[in-house]
Amino acid sequence: MSSDDRPASGHLPHVGAEQDGAAVDWEVLGPLLERGAEIQTPLHEQAAAWLRALLAGDGPDQGPAVPGPPVRPVTVRRVLDVGSGPGVVSCLLARAFPDAEVCAVDATEALLDRARDRAARLGLTDRIHTHCAEVPHGLDALGGADLIWSSKALHHVGDQRGAVAALAAHLRPGGLLAIAEGGLAPRFLPRDIGIGRPGLQARLDAAAEDWFTAMRAALPDATDTLEDWPAFLANAGLRTPLTRSFLLDLPAPLPDDARRYLQANLARAVEHYGDQLDPDDVSTLTRLTDPYDPAGITRRPDVFLLSAQTVHTARAPEQV
Repeated sequence: MSSDDRPASGHLPHVGAEQDGAAVDWEVLGPLLERGAEIQTPLHEQAAAWLRALLAGDGPDQGPAVPGPPVRPVTVRRVLDVGSGPGVVSCLLARAFPDAEVCAVDATEALLDRARDRAARLGLTDRIHTHCAEVPHGLDALGGADLIWSSKALHHVGDQRGAVAALAAHLRPGGLLAIAEGGLAPRFLPRDIGIGRPGLQARLDAAAEDWFTAMRAALPDATDTLEDWPAFLANAGLRTPLTRSFLLDLPAPLPDDARRYLQANLARAVEHYGDQLDPDDVSTLTRLTDPYDPAGITRRPDVFLLSAQTVHTARAPEQV
């Protein structure tokens, strides 16, 4: 899936498949995932513009120059969005690279249905295709691409280094692999919200990290390794690694639909790890997620959204 599925305060805004084996109601969760990706559109637009500049041969726009011969421009004819979810970013990439075919790849057919519907609404049916597959297995039929984008999907794979190598193998000469993993946990509540003990968001962040660590440990073939994404890219034989972070800054007051989205995400956080919180924090969360409570998140004028997403890139060797 395409966004971080740590359901919580601190790891916004994508809630993914259940880790405890419970059935997922995609009629409920699909729209929530789609809205979460839409909220992050400004961030993804910044990232797409950066990738477009890199592929055009404009070079890095920050940090020291990379030694070696100049990078040749690449004409982007095919893009893979691996872990596409409901296809919000797939459609954005189709517009950023107007000459390219985009293939949305996800392991959940219900989300690919949403991607196809979205492409149809935006008039992109002839340029966006879908492929149902797990990462890294099931990718052999994809063929090559000039750009491969994967956002918060590879942390669902036990062997993340191996998953990066599997994606790199599908790059055409000079093609770019972009992995969106890491960044800064989203903030959307003041330290003191006027109810409960101050610092609720920090405690939710800690619970989210514990949940995420347990999720990773339970994955098949999970490896205990340093999460060094540039090193993973280099190990896969890619060159000229670059990393950049992009900011999402939505000040208070948030629009009603964004606050309703955060309310739903908080409610899922309580379901996932409410038992790790003390009773006072659970009581505060009950009020925050109550649509009728004046202190609830859907009625608060002080709710904002601030986060950063890090994107790691590297290129395949050019053909000699």
